[in-house]
Amino acid sequence: MTEKKTLKIRTPSADDTAPDLKKKGRGWEISEKRLDNLHDQARKLRRHSTEAHKALAERFSKADMGRHVFKRHAVIGSAIVDFGCHTLGLAISIDEEEPGVVETRRDKSLESVGVRVMRIKAADILENMDDVLARITTVMRERIADKNVARAAHRDEMRRGGSDRNDRPGRSDRPNYPRKY
Repeated sequence: MTEKKTLKIRTPSADDTAPDLKKKGRGWEISEKRLDNLHDQARKLRRHSTEAHKALAERFSKADMGRHVFKRHAVIGSAIVDFGCHTLGLAISIDEEEPGVVETRRDKSLESVGVRVMRIKAADILENMDDVLARITTVMRERIADKNVARAAHRDEMRRGGSDRNDRPGRSDRPNYPRKY
């Protein structure tokens, strides 16, 4: 007879590092069934949102943020965040109560792959919406600046010839044509 597997939450240890994420299959090491379940769960959360979530979603829908769009209850890897912006690598989590061990581990996992998690208390959203939006705007500007610096560094490295496209395996037989911009 097979033993039934149950979900167990590990106790926090001194080595509370983020777990390794192996990227494969739709970007993460997650089965299709698990990913479909996450999307179904996110859909249910969108249908039954809290007041703080509804208020922030309404402000995001009215705001003109250019190409940066915050999606409600976004699935990132094996986590569901309250709001996620793919272009900025930014996730916003609304805390109804103090974050627990599971939320802290999730945040570390997301940060290990470059997604910054911003935690906002629900009471702050309902009481001081303008202050919350100012904090979000500040973090967005920081992420845009970080991405621009990284993009410039990468561009400079490519121009110096630090990493040739033909150095990759299987690329030596292809000609290296200049790109048209």
